[in-house]
Amino acid sequence: MKDLDALMKQAQAMQQKLQDAQARLAETAVEGSSGGGMVKLTLQGSGELKGVVVDEELLKPGEGEVLADLIVAAHADAKKKLDAAQAEAMKQVAGPLAGMPGFPKF
Repeated sequence: MKDLDALMKQAQAMQQKLQDAQARLAETAVEGSSGGGMVKLTLQGSGELKGVVVDEELLKPGEGEVLADLIVAAHADAKKKLDAAQAEAMKQVAGPLAGMPGFPKF
């Protein structure tokens, strides 16, 4: 029974670490950019879009398509960074169990 109790305590500790990591990630913000910084946007850890900054040069008539493409690219950049931050946080939570069968690959 001692082994089972120890295993349950480890599972509870890992669950708490996971909850703590998720809370930290929710507070994390990442910035993506494109066009050499002409478009910047901020994603919250939850994936919520928190801000967009657009260089005024892109607000001229005829620049709509370019602006749209740069917004998509900036979002992709921010999403890539957010995914990397989430993967790193989950690796820290899983510790030596990361990559074992039954655990998600990070």
